[in-house]
Parts: sequence; structure tokens; C-alpha cells
Amino acid sequence: MSDEVSEKMRAAEGELESRGFTRMVFDLGRITELLDVLGSPQRAYPSIHLTGTNGKTSTARMIDSLLRAYGLHTGRYTSPHLETVRERISLDGEPVDEERFTRIYDEVAPVAKLLDDRNVAGAGEPLTYFDMTTALAFATFADAPVDVAVVEVGLGGADDSTNVLQAGVTVITPIGLDHTEWLGDTVYDIALAKSGIVHSGSTLICAQQPEEAMEPILERCADVGATIAREGLEFGVIQRNVALGGQVLTLQGLGGVYEDVFISLHGAHQAQNAAVALAAVEAFLGAGGGVGKVKQLDIELIREGFASASSPGRLERVRSAPTILLDAAHNPHGMTATVAALTEEFTFHRLVGVLAAFADKDVHGVLELLEPVLDEIVVSRNSSPRSMAPDQLGALAIEIFGEDRVHIVPDLPDAISEAVVLAEEDQDGPLSGVGVLITGSVVTVADARRLLKR
Repeated sequence: MSDEVSEKMRAAEGELESRGFTRMVFDLGRITELLDVLGSPQRAYPSIHLTGTNGKTSTARMIDSLLRAYGLHTGRYTSPHLETVRERISLDGEPVDEERFTRIYDEVAPVAKLLDDRNVAGAGEPLTYFDMTTALAFATFADAPVDVAVVEVGLGGADDSTNVLQAGVTVITPIGLDHTEWLGDTVYDIALAKSGIVHSGSTLICAQQPEEAMEPILERCADVGATIAREGLEFGVIQRNVALGGQVLTLQGLGGVYEDVFISLHGAHQAQNAAVALAAVEAFLGAGGGVGKVKQLDIELIREGFASASSPGRLERVRSAPTILLDAAHNPHGMTATVAALTEEFTFHRLVGVLAAFADKDVHGVLELLEPVLDEIVVSRNSSPRSMAPDQLGALAIEIFGEDRVHIVPDLPDAISEAVVLAEEDQDGPLSGVGVLITGSVVTVADARRLLKR
């Protein structure tokens, strides 16, 4: 890649970040206006649209992989990213390259500036970082072109920038309490917001939900005339067995039973994500027949698609001896799944955690879940300004773990080094049963990945 293109890429990233990485404005007017001027690129291809509290990205990546096994050209839009904003916009499973990203950015940015100037002059808000990356993704997919786009919401659903899609197939992964400052204090309110991605005539693939979440989801489907397929009724996991490097599944799909499906991902939650992904692909490829009339897909292609699916930062093994796992769980709902997977699928006799989390998350709830599975914990901070101060995090950890098991190391590289030393402590034999878990946030995982890759 030329120096000129790389320089343009850095400039584009800088301009995007100047919009405020975490600035939230829940109003579809600005993104709709921008996309209209760009020629409505999101109408150039069909889409599968996903929301939920946890599991969205893993499910989106599985859907993407399954569709590619069928020979379709795919676009995938997920967030946040681990290393580069280009990861958010993937073509055929790979992050868009710098040349294409900067070319599309140069087409979108001047239009965005004109609209921003007009909106700000009228006391309105400029486009957000997420508005811009959403527009860039949709324009990139139209430019490619793709056969289908797999699109994950940024936050919520009804007022999320991606909800201009009005997709024919929608997905709701498991819902729990998170982002309560924006979505509401109850599971009902959060489900109500997320169900807003379901539009007239669409098919909803819905993971198993708390009863409180199902009520607004079913009401939304009834109101807009959408078809719903529910995990545990129309599809689900029949059997799962732990295997070397992952698990082997038997899945009940909308069109039949799929046996001997291997995924290189750990935990019952990933098996659930696989069942949801399969049903979404069945609904997409069998569109027109209705949920009850979907034909079974080619089992070999399904196996191929699942076997090649990955999800970086989700119980991802990055080192051995000792084993170092990265996991982006950042709320109690997600950490419950992580802890269950650690207990069921790993045989650590000594496990040390490294935790850096956002101050606005339920850190106390996360720590309570980690306490039974960690021998010791090292608390630190990540690179985000939202990161909880190490001393404050340490005080919370001491309440739950006790002072002897908590280590406060403000600098994340030093915290990881300290955790490795602690994990190897008093180990005279092989380190096969010794591990380090780095968790608490996607940003924590991203920071750790960069450090460990070096």
C-alpha cells in the first residue's frame, strides 16, 4: 500500500474521530438525509439486520461465513473495532482495504460536511462517528457490489443509524440489561427499543429471551405483520459436545436437522449463536416460502461455513504456556456466558484475571461472576477515557475477592506481565493447566491484542 494512501487513511480516521467516538444522537433524520443524497446505497442489496445485548458480532460473523459458503458476495458491518475502523466494514469476510476505504470516504465526506454545516446553522447536530461509518459501509457495499449485507446495530434498534435498512430478515440475539442510560432501566424497555428493527413483512429470528423481553417483541411483530421464528420452538440446539478447539453441534434448523457441525468457538452461548445464525440464513435463502416451508440447506455447505467462522476477542486464545485468553464480555449477561464456558470447556487448575472496564458498566456484577473462577485478579485501565480508575476498580474487587487476591497495576502492559508471573507462581511442572484471562471490555481486548501481537 502506498504511503499516500496510508496518509489519506490516517487523515480519514482523524476526521472521523473528531466527530466524537462516543457521541450519541438518536435521530434517523441526519443519516437518512445523507443516504438520500448519496443515492440510497442501502437499497442496492438485501440485508440481514441484527440487534441484541450480547452475541451480535459472533452471530453476524457466522451468518457471513455461511452465506459465503453458498458462493454469495457479502458485506458485513459490525462494531466496535479492535484495531482499525476498517474492521467494521468487511467484504467477503475481510476488512475493506485502505484504498477502497479512502476512496469511498472522499465521496461521502464532502456531502456530509455540507449537511453538517446546514444542520449546525439551524441549531441541529452534525453527523456522528457512527452515522458516518454506517454511511461508509452502505456505500462500500453498493460499490463492491455485494449480494447481501449482514448489518449489526450500534446501540438499541429503533433509533439506531442502521435502522434505515428495513431488512427482510432480522435477528434479535439474547437481551439483558446494558446501556440502561440510553435504552431504559428494564429488560422490557430495552427489548422494546431493539424490536424497532422489525418492519412490515419481515421475518424475525429470535433467540430465547426472558419473558419480559418477549412481550414487546411479539407485540411489535403483530403490529407490523412480521413473521417470527423462536429458538426453542422453530429452531435450536439439539446437542453440543466439547471438541478439540471448539465444539460439535447438532442443530434444529427451520428446514431440518443439521448434524456434526463443528465451530471453533467455545461455550453454550456460541452454540446458541450458531443456531440463530443458521435459522437466519435459512430464512434468507428460503425467502418466500414462509418459516414453516423452508427447505433444508446443503449440510456440507453449512458445515463448511461454520468451520471457517471465527470471532476475535471471544475467548480467543492468543498465547500458550501459559494460555492467554481474550474475552470482550463487559456486562453480567455476557460474563455469565464466559464463566460458564470457562468452567465447562477448560481445565485450568490456576487462572488469573486481568480486568479493565468502563466506569458506566455494572462492574460489581462482573466481578461477582469472576470471583469463583479466578485464583487472583489484576485490575488496570484500558485506553478509553471511559475506563474506570484502577484504584476505584481495585476497591470494588477487594470487596469481593479479598485484599490478598487483588493486585492493582494501572498500566495495562505491566498488568498483563504481572498476571503471567502470578499464573506461573509455584508451578514446578508443565504450564498446560495455567491460564490468564484478559477481559472487561472490547477496548481492553483490543489493547491487549496489540500488545501481545508485538
